[in-house]
Amino acid sequence: MVLDLIVTKTDDGFTAEIPSLKGCESWAHIEEEAINKTIELFKFYIQAESNLKLKIDKARKEGNKIVYKIIFDKNQ
Repeated sequence: MVLDLIVTKTDDGFTAEIPSLKGCESWAHIEEEAINKTIELFKFYIQAESNLKLKIDKARKEGNKIVYKIIFDKNQ
C-alpha cells in the first residue's frame, strides 16, 4: 500500500500529515521530528504492530511542501 505524507514548512517549524487519514498530522520545530511523530500516529491509526516495516521515499517538492510516499504491506 502507498500513502502520501505531506510536510509543510511553516514560519515556526514543520507540519506533517497523511491526508487520507483524517487527523493524522503533527507539528515540530524539525522536519524529521514532525515526520516521526506522524508515522507513530499513523501506526496507531492502522493498529499496526511495532515491527511494521515502512519505506518512506521523497517524491517531489511543491513550493513550501514536500511530498513523501509511505510504502508498506498492510498484511505483514
